[in-house]
Amino acid sequence: MLDRRVTWAVVVWAGMLSAAWGQGEFPKEWGKWVAYGHNSVFKAKGEGWEVKLRERGWILKEANVYRMWYNGYDGTREGKKQVGYALSSDGLHWTRHPENPIFGQLWTEDMMVVKHDGTYYMFAEGEQDIAHLLTSKDGMRWQPAGPLDIRLADGKPIPPGPRGTPAVWVENGTWYLYYERRDAGIWLATSRDLKVWTNVQDKPVIALGPDKYDQHAVAMNQIIKHEGKYYGVYHASDSDQPGRLWTTNLAVSDDLIHWRKHPKNPILGDNKSSGLLIHDGTQFRLYTMHDTVQVHFPTADK
Repeated sequence: MLDRRVTWAVVVWAGMLSAAWGQGEFPKEWGKWVAYGHNSVFKAKGEGWEVKLRERGWILKEANVYRMWYNGYDGTREGKKQVGYALSSDGLHWTRHPENPIFGQLWTEDMMVVKHDGTYYMFAEGEQDIAHLLTSKDGMRWQPAGPLDIRLADGKPIPPGPRGTPAVWVENGTWYLYYERRDAGIWLATSRDLKVWTNVQDKPVIALGPDKYDQHAVAMNQIIKHEGKYYGVYHASDSDQPGRLWTTNLAVSDDLIHWRKHPKNPILGDNKSSGLLIHDGTQFRLYTMHDTVQVHFPTADK
């Protein structure tokens, strides 16, 4: 009996140590978020091309200006998704561009924006959830650059089908593309020329489960680098049923390939998804973008 008690105590202690170590990989204040008292800070106009907002938009803080690109559509599933643009001095009060939508030439949704070497790159979903690329010199006038050519690790084209929710990180001349296929996992492909993307492996770098909160769907929203580690903000669901609810979650990596999920995921529930961590000059805020833009501020996780 004593041996069993000792063994059980060792197992429990090891589990507690592992959880504590995992939690320690994340800034303490990221474990608990408090909603801004005047949410939502941005909503669809409710008319025209912007009856509703759709999926992930993107916020980029440059100097003292917050720039936001967002998806608007007529509210129907088949309605064309177009790009709107808004500015803010504080990230809380937004002014739409008078010429919205700024891009409607192609179906464009679930987008993210990277500024690199003086050029803005927009990675987005197109029709049938096929990721595509647009470029711009000012973030306002966009030029299509075509669908992303994603290959298997051996260089062969990936099988036909969706490849959406592109999230990109660029470092030392290499572009890292995270994408999902029917939300069944998050894959990673890399490129040196933005023309051909090759999987680092032909299985997800972030898989479904094993916990319930993300056992049915995952998709990467954003990659940031903070204090020497890479952090991924991803959304997930515990159901595959119509009308399923989504959550916002965190993962951490040392090399952009091997990821560890936050032991206290989800960090936000109640259908708050498409999350982005944005540094306001003092601290990180957590924005959720679907289907209204909401802001959450960090507090120490007790």
